[in-house]
Amino acid sequence: MSSVDNEVIAATPASSGSRRLAGLSATLSHARYIIGDNPVTAVSFGLFAMLVFLAIFGPWIVPFDPLVSDTAFALKPPNLRHWFGTDQLGRDIFSRVIIATRLDMIIAVTSVALVFAVGGVAGIAAGFFGGWTERIVGRISDTIMAFPLFVLAMGIVAALGNTVTNIVIATAIINFPLYARIATAEASIRRNAGYVMAARLTGNSDIRIALTVILPNILPIMVVQMSLTMGYAILNAAGLSFIGLGVRPPTPEWGIMVAEGSGNIISGEWWIALFPGLALMLAVFCFNLIGDGLRDIVDPQRRT
Repeated sequence: MSSVDNEVIAATPASSGSRRLAGLSATLSHARYIIGDNPVTAVSFGLFAMLVFLAIFGPWIVPFDPLVSDTAFALKPPNLRHWFGTDQLGRDIFSRVIIATRLDMIIAVTSVALVFAVGGVAGIAAGFFGGWTERIVGRISDTIMAFPLFVLAMGIVAALGNTVTNIVIATAIINFPLYARIATAEASIRRNAGYVMAARLTGNSDIRIALTVILPNILPIMVVQMSLTMGYAILNAAGLSFIGLGVRPPTPEWGIMVAEGSGNIISGEWWIALFPGLALMLAVFCFNLIGDGLRDIVDPQRRT
C-alpha cells in the first residue's frame, strides 16, 4: 500500500468527523436564527426552561408546604403572604401550583417516551417490512381510533385504577395510532431510498437497517410530534383528574386543583381555580409553540 493510500485512509475518519461537526454547527446556528428571529418561539423555549426549572427545584423554592392546611387562613385572596391566595383548607395555592409542575411533567414525559418507544418502533416495522406487520399495526391503530380517545382513557384508568402509572399507560395507548401512522408513512417512503440500499449491500440485516438507518432519519419528525403530544398528555392527565379518575387528592395536580376550585367560583373565590388553570394553559401553550419552533429548526427547506 502506498503512502498516498495511507494518507487517504487516515484522513477519512477526520473528514467524516469534521462533516458531522459542521452539520451540528449549522443546525445550532439555524436554531439560534429561528429562536432569535421569532419572538414567539423564543418565549415558548423560555417557558419550557421555566417549567423544567420548577419541576426540578420546585420543592426547594416554595414558601409553604403544599399539603399542610391552616383553617385560620382558609379562602384568603391573593396577598403579599400568599401570592395566589389559599384554598378552602388554608393551603397555599402558589406552593401547590409549583409542586404540581413536577408531577404533570413526569406524566407527560413518561407517557410520550413510552408511546414513542412502542408506537414509533411498531410504525417503523410496519412501514419498513410491510406485509402482515403493517396489517397488524394498522388494525391495532384502527381499533384504538374507533373510540373517542378521552373516553377510552377514562375506561382504561377506571378499569386499571386511578394511579399515576395507569394514567401514563392510558395516555400512551390513546396516542399510539398517531405515532404508529407517522412512523409507518415515513418508513415506507424511505425503505427503498439509496442509502438504505447501500446499507443492505454492505451486509446489514433488516432489523439493523430499521434501527440505525431508518429511525435516525425520521427522528426529527417524531421529535416535533413528541413536543406537540406532551401538551395533550398534560391536558389529558388534568382532564382525568378533574373528573375524579386521575391523581388522588391531596396530591397537588393542576386538574385536581381546578376541580376543587370550580365550586367556589360562584361564591367569589375565583383564585382557587384560576391560577392552576393558567398554569395548565401555559404548559399546553408552551409545548404547542415549541412544536412549531422545532418544525422550523428541523425542516431543511426552512434553512437559510
